[in-house]
Amino acid sequence: MQLKPAVTALVTAVALASLLSGCKKEEAAPPAQTPQVGVVTIQPQAFTLTSELPGRTTAFRIAEVRPQVNGIILKRLFKEGGDVKEGQQLYQIDPSVYDATLKSAQASLTQTKSISDRYKQLVDEQAVSRQEYDTAVANRMTAEANVQTAQINVRYTKVYAPISGRIGRSSVTEGALVSNGQTDSMAVIQQLDPIYVDVTQSSAEMLKLRRDLESGQLQKAGENAAKVKLTLEDGSDYGQDGKLEFSEVSVDQTTGSVTLRAVFPNPDHTLLPGMFVHAQLQAGVNSKAILAPQQGVTRDIKGIPTAMVVNKDNKVEQRQLVANRTSGAYWLVEKGLNAGDRVITEGLQFIKPGIEVQVKDADNAKPAGSAPAPAAAAGQGE
Repeated sequence: MQLKPAVTALVTAVALASLLSGCKKEEAAPPAQTPQVGVVTIQPQAFTLTSELPGRTTAFRIAEVRPQVNGIILKRLFKEGGDVKEGQQLYQIDPSVYDATLKSAQASLTQTKSISDRYKQLVDEQAVSRQEYDTAVANRMTAEANVQTAQINVRYTKVYAPISGRIGRSSVTEGALVSNGQTDSMAVIQQLDPIYVDVTQSSAEMLKLRRDLESGQLQKAGENAAKVKLTLEDGSDYGQDGKLEFSEVSVDQTTGSVTLRAVFPNPDHTLLPGMFVHAQLQAGVNSKAILAPQQGVTRDIKGIPTAMVVNKDNKVEQRQLVANRTSGAYWLVEKGLNAGDRVITEGLQFIKPGIEVQVKDADNAKPAGSAPAPAAAAGQGE
C-alpha cells in the first residue's frame, strides 16, 4: 500500500526536526568541570608519645592488727573508719593474768639474785663449790629472762597501731576472746598518702617502644620520663602528678603483661585503694612524627585505614596507611604518608583515584603543626 504524499511529507518533517533537536542538545552540553578538593599538607613535627595504661590504686602501706597474747577484749579505743597515729592504743586486753605472772617472776628474780650474791662471797672463801655458784648465777639469769617475758606480755595486752593511716572496721568487740597466732586480723590500717597506682603494660608494646628507642625513631623523654598523670573512673583528671617507681622484672604468664608501679600524693584521700584508673606515662619523643587529620582518613571494606592524596600532577592517589594511634584530632601515621603529601579532607565524595582535581587549602582541618597537638596515647585507635 502506498502512502499518500501528504503523510510522507509529514513523517519526513518530524524526523528532520528530531534530528536537528538532538544536534542542538549536544552542542548545548557544557564541558565536564574538574572537581575542587580541600587538602592539608603534611608537615612532620616533634611530639611526646605517651602510653595510656589501665591500673588500680593500692595502699602505700598495709598493717593487719593481730593480738600477740591470749585474752578477753576489755575496750576498743578507736573510731572505725577514722585516722590513727603510729603508736596509738587500739585495744585493751584483760591484763590480770599477765600482771600476776609478772609479780611472780619478779619475786623469783629477787630470790635468785640474793642467792647468787651470797654465793659470790662464799665461793671466794671456798665455803661453797664453784659449781653451786655457777648454778645460782644461771638461776638468776633465768629469772631475769622470765621477768622480761612477763613485762612483754603485759605490754602486749595493750594493742597499738603499728603505722599511721586510716583504720577499717573492727572484727572484734568488747568481750571477744582473741589468741596469739589467730588467722583473722582484729582490724586493718592502710596508709593512703601517698598511694600506689599499679598499671599493666603488654610485653609486646614494651618491646616495640624499646626497639623504637634503640633505632632512633623515638628519643628518650628526658627528665619528665618518670612523671605520670592520672585519669579517674569518671573521666576527670587527677590534680596531682605521680612518679614512676619501678617495673616488674618478669612477665605475667597468664596475661603477657608487665606491672608498673607509680606513687601519687593523696593529701585529700581522693584516691582510695581498689579504684580503677588510667595512667599516662611518657614513653618517648618522636622528632619527625606524621600526623594526618582524621577527616582525611577512612577505612576500606577490609578495615584498613586509607587516605586520598593529590600527587604532583594534581591527580588523586589512594594510600594505605599504618595508623594505630590517635593524637587529638589526628592520626599518628607510621607508614603510607610522607612530608609534603597533600591529603584530601574536603570533596571526597566527588573524587576517585586517577582523576585530576583542583586544589585549595581545606577549611575543615588544619595541619598538625599549625597548633600544638596533644601527645599521642599508645593503645588508642585501631
